[in-house]
Amino acid sequence: MRKSKNEDRKRKNNREKLKTFYILVVAFTSSILVLSFGSVFAANYESERYRIQFGEVNIGGANLNSANYDLSVSLGQTAAEEFQSQGYIVKAGFQYLHSIIPFQFSITDVSIDLGTLSPNKPQTAQTTLIVSFGGAGQYQVTAAEENPLRALSGKTIEDTSCNGEAHTCTDTSAKLWTSNASYGFGYNMSGDDVPQDFINSNYYRPFPDLSNNEPPQIVMSNQDVGKNRQAVVTFKANISPSQEVGSYQTVVKFTATPSY
Repeated sequence: MRKSKNEDRKRKNNREKLKTFYILVVAFTSSILVLSFGSVFAANYESERYRIQFGEVNIGGANLNSANYDLSVSLGQTAAEEFQSQGYIVKAGFQYLHSIIPFQFSITDVSIDLGTLSPNKPQTAQTTLIVSFGGAGQYQVTAAEENPLRALSGKTIEDTSCNGEAHTCTDTSAKLWTSNASYGFGYNMSGDDVPQDFINSNYYRPFPDLSNNEPPQIVMSNQDVGKNRQAVVTFKANISPSQEVGSYQTVVKFTATPSY
């Protein structure tokens, strides 16, 4: 009997030493084309295979400034719009909504430690995504995990399905996760420009799994101009009593992409 109690105590201590953590990797994608013209009335462009003829490019354009003001001017454009044909895109007029706010993306903490996990006792940790955006169109930030939380032994902590049944969450739909008997790993979003299905701090999604060919999902997006748009990511993990002891980790990739 004494030996059995010692073994039970040893297994309990091992479970309490289970350590879970993961690392965030930021991927940033942007493409910016800046064209600057002085006074131009007409132009023809030629190469060995092409000839492009313009009756008018622009009658005037300049950046003007004084002690108190900066003014960017474009004159004479007959239409302000995005035009497309097979193989070409032309964004014309008003310097195509000339950006006054450079596109920037940052994460306050790129190494997250969820600490020591005990069965039926969820742990959370947070980081903040910060975006500044001043172009036309919209920006978006997507997220995905390289794989579920995994130990060196190959054992995993599966992605959450939240409370289950009517409250079963998916990569694209956040649901309630309040039960301590519901296990897994997931995230919540709050703050600026986050998807509407994150109704409050109890709504979670699992991360899309890149190792299972699941596409990244949008976690921030907006068409409006803004500086320092901030959204808080809350990571949550909860384990069952049968979870194998070990150190678990994964890589979560956030990709910020501006449009034109």
